[in-house]
Amino acid sequence: MSDTATLVLDHERIAQKIKRMAFQIYEYNHKEKEVVIVAVERKGVKMAERLIPLLREVADFNITLLTLKIDKKKPLNPPSMTGKEADLAGKSVVLVDDVLNSGRTLMYAACHVLRQPVAKLRTVVLVDRKHRKFPIKADFVGLTLSTTLQDHINVVFEKGKDAVYLE
Repeated sequence: MSDTATLVLDHERIAQKIKRMAFQIYEYNHKEKEVVIVAVERKGVKMAERLIPLLREVADFNITLLTLKIDKKKPLNPPSMTGKEADLAGKSVVLVDDVLNSGRTLMYAACHVLRQPVAKLRTVVLVDRKHRKFPIKADFVGLTLSTTLQDHINVVFEKGKDAVYLE
């Protein structure tokens, strides 16, 4: 992190936003028997690790976590999914990442998920920068932040010290 980094969200505000997103996911899926969380590796997984316990507090459906490893520089390379290899057919899927910038990673991740006939798909991000180059949006967002293309969002997930910085 640079010396000029500006704290945008501290640990408590991140926790509040993730809790609100857990309620939104529950409200959208309250009739489901199972929801599959597909988290984009690395920071999407950290985000999902904060989200799932809060979702379990309010939801009575089963929650399965899968990790999607996608090459962000070469997204056409076949991604791999790890975790309890669930059949996504007919399931409600929630795709999780930390930051939505151009939409490239989330779009390719969604394409991979949609290779199976899922019942519904929603996207969750902690920060949405609104610099779209791809036609995808985040359904559940912690914070929408107007930035320049030169700005960088750095999400730090450390136990008890989560933070979002603008650099």
